[in-house]
Order: sequence, then C-alpha cells, then structure tokens
Amino acid sequence: MEGNSHDIMLLRSLADGSMAAFDTFYHRYKQAVYANIYKMVRQSEAAEDLLQEVFIALWQHRHRLDAERSVSGWLFVVSYNKAASYLKQQLRAGVVHVPTEALAQTLPAEEQEPDELYQVQLAVIEAAIDRLPARKQAVFRLCKLEGKSYEEVAATLHLSVPSVKDYLKQSTRLIKHYIHSEYSSTPLTAVALLALVLDQL
Repeated sequence: MEGNSHDIMLLRSLADGSMAAFDTFYHRYKQAVYANIYKMVRQSEAAEDLLQEVFIALWQHRHRLDAERSVSGWLFVVSYNKAASYLKQQLRAGVVHVPTEALAQTLPAEEQEPDELYQVQLAVIEAAIDRLPARKQAVFRLCKLEGKSYEEVAATLHLSVPSVKDYLKQSTRLIKHYIHSEYSSTPLTAVALLALVLDQL
C-alpha cells in the first residue's frame, strides 16, 4: 500500500515542518480517524480528545514517517493505539468495562516503543490490504482509511451503494482471515489488536 505521489510530496513537506501539509492531512483524514476511535470508546468527547492526540503524534513523528508508505494506514493504527490506551486507563480506574476479555488482554503495554509498534502494525495491515482484489482494496481504503461515506465511494468507483457495502464486508472478512491465519502463532500485541480492531468496523 504505497503512498501516491501527492502524499509523498506532502509527507516530505510535513517532515520539513510545513503546517500547510499538516492541515491538508488533518482535513483529509480527521473524519476517518474520529470514526475509528469512536467505534471503540463510544464517547464523543473522549473521541475528540483522542483525535487531537493522533494528529499531535503525526506532527511529533513527522521526521520518522516513511514517505513511500500510506499516511492513512499510519493514522489508522495510531488511532487504534490511542483508543486502546484510553480504554486501558478507564478499565484500571473502574470507569468502563472493556468490550471483550480478549481486547483487555491485548491493550498496548506502556513499555512498548510506539514507533516500533506502529511500524509493525502498519506493515501487517498493508500486507493484508495488498492481498485483496483491486476493487475490494479501493473500497476498504476509501471507507475505512479515508472515512468516505458509502454514497461517496459508490460515486467514486461507479458502484451501487449495496455493492459498496458488500465489498466492504468481504474485504474486512478477508483481512481478518489473513491476519489470523498468517500471524496466529506470533505473540505480538500489534498483530492481535489489528484483528480485534477489525471486529469493531
């Protein structure tokens, strides 16, 4: 899942400290990032706060981002980690019950290096998406990584809305199957959480 030429130029500008490039990414992906977070935390105020944390992380990590990789994929995995860490804090405080025992067991540990964790997760999700047929790849990226509505995706890809929903359901199932089958024996929180977050979609 390589970045397109426009995103590559934007990432290079971002690395040089361009606020214009940062604003472009923020306005392009904030809807998708918020949706990913909200599906986990189910609290609008917390989701808004975590959304800001994700984009603060984008700015802080701008020098270490790979311009040849998808920024939307990076934001996808970072948004999961921020939401998962929030749930872990809430669980410890006895404020909220984590949806499943499995999720509670795979929330990121504080000692994990964020950069390393993000890169592992991003590599896994990229590999999974790249195995999809072209049309399913496009639907998944537009719906889940870019936060487009079914109607917007249908218009972009010249499909019916029911077809978009069906492609998304199929692509999500295939990605989950790939992660479980390829990484089930790998003791990585990064792998486990990716399979779990797809259950939230």
